[in-house]
Amino acid sequence: MMRPKNWHKFSFGPWLEAALMRMQHNKLGAALANKLARIAWSVLSSGKDFDWKGQEIAAAV
Repeated sequence: MMRPKNWHKFSFGPWLEAALMRMQHNKLGAALANKLARIAWSVLSSGKDFDWKGQEIAAAV
């Protein structure tokens, strides 16, 4: 959250940039924490590895 210039290095970069235009910083932090918690829960409950590249492709379609 503190280094927006580095966001493009991570898979959430475009999502963070778009969300920043809509939300205040505190709300954006909570939304990011929620997104990460949902991903962690999904990975732990399914027992599969997280495939971020497959997630981006599926989200783009």
